[in-house]
Amino acid sequence: MKEKIKWFVILHIIILIFSLSSICSKTAAQYDFLSFKWILFYGLVICILGFYAIAWQQVLKHLPLITTYANKAVTTLWGLVWGFVIFHESITLPKVIGAAVVIFGVYLVVSGDETVNEKKEDDTNA
Repeated sequence: MKEKIKWFVILHIIILIFSLSSICSKTAAQYDFLSFKWILFYGLVICILGFYAIAWQQVLKHLPLITTYANKAVTTLWGLVWGFVIFHESITLPKVIGAAVVIFGVYLVVSGDETVNEKKEDDTNA
């Protein structure tokens, strides 16, 4: 169980890093096409996505695909946070409701997956 929690935390750190690619791409969009800063920020996007692809595969070795993929939706929450903190976007009621739906959906998928896994373990041990 301790190992699973460790990989769950690592998953969310990776998702946090992945969400940074959105910041870089939105920042790059503010500069002229092929300018130094445009290339710099899109280069960061490519580096972040490369890291994410490798790290994602490592997490998949330790956590079920359904759990990891469902938790990827948390990127929506990070987008809301980054939009507010970095780009000074407003947080509206519909955005908060949307974020709550995402959190609830992730909870349902993960808790349902744990129930299925527990049932499989019980059937195997019986």
